[in-house]
Amino acid sequence: MLLPKTFIDDMSQVLSPAEMDRFVQALSGGDTPVSIRKNAAKMTTADCDQPDDNGNQVPWCQYGRYLPNRPQFTLDPLLHAGVYYVQEASSQFISHVISTLVNSEDPERGLGTKPVTALDLCAAPGGKSTAAIAALPQDSILVSNEIDRKRARILAENIQKWGNPNICVTANAPADFRKLKETFGLIITDVPCSGEGMFRKDEGAIAEWNPAKVRECAALQKQIVTDIWPCLKPGGFLIYSTCTFNVQEDEANIQFIHDQLGGEIVPIPVDESWNIHPALTGSFAPDVRPESACRFMPHCTQGEGLFMALIHKPGKRPASNEKQASNEKPHKTIQDKSLPTQIRTWISANDYVIEQDKEGVAHAFSPRLYPLYRLLASSRLYILSAGVEMGTAKGKDFQPAHALALSTILNPEAFPTVDLDLETALNYLRREAIVLPPDTPRGYVLLSYRQHPLGFVKNIGNRCNSLYPTEWRIRNL
Repeated sequence: MLLPKTFIDDMSQVLSPAEMDRFVQALSGGDTPVSIRKNAAKMTTADCDQPDDNGNQVPWCQYGRYLPNRPQFTLDPLLHAGVYYVQEASSQFISHVISTLVNSEDPERGLGTKPVTALDLCAAPGGKSTAAIAALPQDSILVSNEIDRKRARILAENIQKWGNPNICVTANAPADFRKLKETFGLIITDVPCSGEGMFRKDEGAIAEWNPAKVRECAALQKQIVTDIWPCLKPGGFLIYSTCTFNVQEDEANIQFIHDQLGGEIVPIPVDESWNIHPALTGSFAPDVRPESACRFMPHCTQGEGLFMALIHKPGKRPASNEKQASNEKPHKTIQDKSLPTQIRTWISANDYVIEQDKEGVAHAFSPRLYPLYRLLASSRLYILSAGVEMGTAKGKDFQPAHALALSTILNPEAFPTVDLDLETALNYLRREAIVLPPDTPRGYVLLSYRQHPLGFVKNIGNRCNSLYPTEWRIRNL
């Protein structure tokens, strides 16, 4: 692997000669670790009782695991069921940062254990969003946003698979959120960057790198944070991260947030045994101390390149932990009388709002998510998905949605269930014909693999019609 000379020259100015040698050697010839993060909300009793055969734990993430090799993930139905997420180990550090905020004993330096309204601004493909909602206090709500519409659709798919009902997926520019002033207690900005942290993993990142791109990314990152800063509540926190090594996009930018926006840099406590590299210091960022940020460097930690810093917005947090997003109170009854009353039995929550849009699609919203959803809609933000899609009116019939099957609020007793073997499960995920047991009731049937829901079919007797999303099907395998 031939690293760009300018990149080496730049890093040589901030790393000692001895460390630079180790850095280049690790970046040029080191192994790329494989890791996953388990979905605790979907772990069954059987999962808990089984010995952990998924490798060694990622030190900074309770449910993160290193794998000894890269399996063919696409051929594992549990991935499609959202039982785990394939996520690079360094990126799983977001779980530790949020858990630290939640568990902090200092009310001025933490989020506390009450529900939080959070925004993941540059969220695709979904790793940090799913990690964040898992680490935040119960009943917290999250807006998971991606400006690129194509990437946003991938984000929406991964959010559906994860199954948490308290997420809205949007596709908007950072400046579009300015009208939501002081709405969020936590904002995650994993900003677009020059991608130096991916050099070992993706040689294409090397080919695309140049000094001009670094300067362009640094300027864009400043603009993104400037646009979104007004949306952060006083007393709230912003997590700034990149997957790059240079100081222009990292330390210099958190110095900018400190100087121009008034943000306070908050040290992130870490265990010394994790070997996380401290921030780089120098004249480019005079207020940045070694403890001000965490750098994941390939010669120190088992993971790819990552920079992460925690910024506190000064000011007193409102007495109410969350701003009322809308004056309209959530209803506890089905609002559209044309909806069949039995669909409320499809979910395990009794206090959810269920609404049907003009296309006949019904969605379920938790009491905390519904006001935020209405606020997003009234602010004319582009919403791809919100809450849990329940199903769609089909003439006199009402067809359950795939998102319902994957949601953690699904009431599995509402449908007859057939647990599939591996071969049949893969055939279903390919949208190929499958044969159900002869005693399977007619109508909508929930299919599962190892007791984890995969999706629905409609059993019509001599065959069954697949309701698995066509665009999600396994191809070419």
